[in-house]
Amino acid sequence: MSDQPNEILAAAAAAKAQQDAAANTRDPSTKSHWPMRIIGVGIGSAAVAAAVLFANSGKKRD
Repeated sequence: MSDQPNEILAAAAAAKAQQDAAANTRDPSTKSHWPMRIIGVGIGSAAVAAAVLFANSGKKRD
């Protein structure tokens, strides 16, 4: 056997170290703000739809 480290084991160790570092960087006390964003998008879409309906309501139909 050679005394050089196995490159596959080295790559696996580096990937595990990166995964552990990424897992430790997120603060668990912070909450996700996705629900409020989804509600905001829904309200914005409803406002656009209402504006289109209002704009089309005054047109004459032949």
